[in-house]
Amino acid sequence: MDTSIKKPSLLMLALENRAFIELGAGLLNTPFLKQKTVGKGRAVLVIPGFGAGDLTTILLRRYLNKEGYKAYGWGMGINQGTSPAIKEQLYNQIKALHQQTGQKVSIIGWSLGGVFARELGRKLEDDIHSVITLGTPFTGNPYGNHLFQLSLILSGKAFTHKDAEAFDRRAEPPPVKTIAIHSRYDGVVSWQCSLEKETDHTRNIEVATSHFGYPFNPKVFSVVAKALEE
Repeated sequence: MDTSIKKPSLLMLALENRAFIELGAGLLNTPFLKQKTVGKGRAVLVIPGFGAGDLTTILLRRYLNKEGYKAYGWGMGINQGTSPAIKEQLYNQIKALHQQTGQKVSIIGWSLGGVFARELGRKLEDDIHSVITLGTPFTGNPYGNHLFQLSLILSGKAFTHKDAEAFDRRAEPPPVKTIAIHSRYDGVVSWQCSLEKETDHTRNIEVATSHFGYPFNPKVFSVVAKALEE
């Protein structure tokens, strides 16, 4: 755990309201996209961030469907954190999508959703083609984002030494192709906390977006689509 990494400044946090501009750009962009066949019917499961649901990822999924993928929401309402039931349902979803399409599944996780995506890549290597994270705080310092303490309050749990050790273990990338998309303009999560270790199957890609703008920003959509093609 790198305690030198601090959460973004309050000014950067205040600038997160630009996500509304990014939402407007996404709404204007997606209706005019031409249908493509790049995705070849591969299933893509999109997991929302903490406190968000499938409605927030609908523009991203619509874009991916236009690219020829079969994009799905996670279907479990608001993401309030993990549980044994959620893990089991995600495992079952991945297995079912792999079987239905005959192709390994790609997973996209925004913020906390990316933590789930990386763990799925670790557990279901034979079923997963690739994992893409969007502004996900999985390394560096768990206190390097503005939502961490709120999540502790809502869960009613303290962050123990055992939790810190588990956090450090999760920093190791999954054994599948993993691409971490991050932004230095992220006002919620320090961008250093969203970087994968460089290996032969990992890559880091920088974009210019707010944290809340990841699932709305057309520039992010384009980067995600190119990452899925790799």
